[in-house]
Amino acid sequence: MRQPSFPLKGRGTSANPPNRFARFTYHAEPDGSDSAEARLGPHTRLWRDPARTILTRNESPDVGFTVSVNPYRGCEHGCIYCYARPTHEWLGFSAGLDFETQILVKEDAPRLLHAALASPSWRPQVIALSSVTDPYQPAERHLRLTRRCLEVLAAWRNPVVIITKSFLVTRDVDVLRPLAHVQAVAVFLSVTTLNVRLAQVMEPRASSPTRRLEAIRRLAHAGIPTGVMVAPLIPGLTEHEMPAILRAAAQAGAHFAGHTILRLPHGIGDLFSRWLTTHYTDRKDTVLNKLRAMREGKLHEVRWHTRMRGEGALAESLHALFALACRQAGLSPHGPQLSTAAFRRLDKTGQLPLFTE
Repeated sequence: MRQPSFPLKGRGTSANPPNRFARFTYHAEPDGSDSAEARLGPHTRLWRDPARTILTRNESPDVGFTVSVNPYRGCEHGCIYCYARPTHEWLGFSAGLDFETQILVKEDAPRLLHAALASPSWRPQVIALSSVTDPYQPAERHLRLTRRCLEVLAAWRNPVVIITKSFLVTRDVDVLRPLAHVQAVAVFLSVTTLNVRLAQVMEPRASSPTRRLEAIRRLAHAGIPTGVMVAPLIPGLTEHEMPAILRAAAQAGAHFAGHTILRLPHGIGDLFSRWLTTHYTDRKDTVLNKLRAMREGKLHEVRWHTRMRGEGALAESLHALFALACRQAGLSPHGPQLSTAAFRRLDKTGQLPLFTE
């Protein structure tokens, strides 16, 4: 496919590199178009995902959960650094522009989630919503799959942790509040930068930093345990903002915080490098060299315990800065311990059984 030489409005990347699993790729003949219409890029397309199961399990010790629900595959937010981009290649798409324009929708997600919780083999535990793509991306505004999944979790009182970059999460306060009453929910707003211009080109369709802080404020005011994720931390580009982000989040009502260091699996390193060339040429070498310094000369590390934290003096200094900034802002560096004590089993119709143990 032709690779535009200019940024596309509202998209994280204009590139659509070949799928690493594909034997053949299609390359359109360049037409020389540089019109305003061409600069808008392709429209977002939603595809039905005929998923038969909804729970995804992982064995990684780097995250605080083993089960997650992802109502969407692909993410229109278009964050250029997103580690989930390569997952689109398993679906026959590109990790580039396809990831943010070709969105798969699991229409049966709420029903499948109810069936999973109704299974005799289910043992109540924290479910992450979601671990790969944002559960509150633009399509959720009218599809409401995330909300309906939350309604299922609230009915069963199964604990859930939500990670999002979207103000839209505030829409579901009425569903989150009952879970908060039984210590079964925590929400993290991911705030990567407070620089509006940087956010616009780095996370083009996510809520602005100001709106994310306002989401923290509204959730906290409603009694929902809310925190901030300074993730990913990009050395040479955003790490100097960490104390300010944590202070702003605390002032908005956040009680806890987390952080990770940028990782660039598979072809994301090339996409991110190209993005730096387009938008931050003067910082490109600094950013990439710092990332390599924390990963033994590589842009990506696959080893558990180091892939999201890095290693070496630079990585340790960033972790120390996070701990200090959390103390100064009055934030806990760990999320709350969620409880399964209120979990209740329903029958297949969603009702409480007549007889319970």
